[in-house]
Amino acid sequence: MEQGRHSVFFACSAGVLVLLYLLSSTNLILHEKKVEIYPISVIVEDSSDEDYEKLRKGMDQAAEALHVDLNFITLYEPNDQEQQLQLISREISDGARAVIFSPAAPAKAAPALDEMVLNSPLVVLGNPFPHPQVLCGISIDYMEAGRLLGEAAGELSGDYPIYLITQGLDYGYARELKDGILKALGQQEKRVTLYPLNSEDDCRQLIESTVYPQSQQVILIALDEKSLEEAARVLEESSVYGGQVMGLFGIGGTNRILNYLDKGIIRGLVVHNLFDEGYLSVEKAVEAIQEGGGTRGQITLEAYYITKEALRDSKYEKMLYPID
Repeated sequence: MEQGRHSVFFACSAGVLVLLYLLSSTNLILHEKKVEIYPISVIVEDSSDEDYEKLRKGMDQAAEALHVDLNFITLYEPNDQEQQLQLISREISDGARAVIFSPAAPAKAAPALDEMVLNSPLVVLGNPFPHPQVLCGISIDYMEAGRLLGEAAGELSGDYPIYLITQGLDYGYARELKDGILKALGQQEKRVTLYPLNSEDDCRQLIESTVYPQSQQVILIALDEKSLEEAARVLEESSVYGGQVMGLFGIGGTNRILNYLDKGIIRGLVVHNLFDEGYLSVEKAVEAIQEGGGTRGQITLEAYYITKEALRDSKYEKMLYPID
């Protein structure tokens, strides 16, 4: 009799275990929580992603933390605002729940966006536009950045001519930088000449003109990263040029630019935290998706003026050289 009870007990226990296994295998008991993946596209203003390493590190870390499928897109031709807007429409049509973009020409992008119907929110790496789907802008205060550069240039002794070199005031935030520089220089504004670089040789010709036909010492302030790199590259070629250009200043945080600063070719630089900019852009895009829109806003990152000595300062090292 006792043996019969044990047999019934074991049979029932085995039955229960089999039943639990069947239930769990069909997800009737153990439900695995489904993670929602957010497809987000990033569209930058350049034809290469080489200079976006630090921005992408921040974006990639946010994408991993927030379950984002990130698509990073470059242009066929740098600063092609028309193509950039076409890509925004294409990515939204292809299923992007949000788009992060760095406008090639903000003044041209704003009215063009007004004519577009956008079904997904936009986060701008720069100042926000008045379009209802542009929910956030993330950038430094470019007028303030210009002021920092103008003050640094103005502190150099000597009444040197100051050349503002640029790929064009319509691209990026060159115009805001120029206005900040001129405001900082105040009475010294008459020393300033705007010098557009319309061809690859223009920067070289300007620097060579300080040596021949008439020797003159000048200050150069670049209003965009490409112009800054071009000037630094020419100065690196000959020590003669270094004696004529009393100071090269600019804005940017690529490793190439930081190397020029370290070599003393660039005298001073305005930088900001590119990693944070990338992380915040993805975070804000996810918030906009989850909230079905959201409150418009602007995140202003702090701009810092640094010289060569700051590269080994612990205050800036992590910001300038973020690790994974």
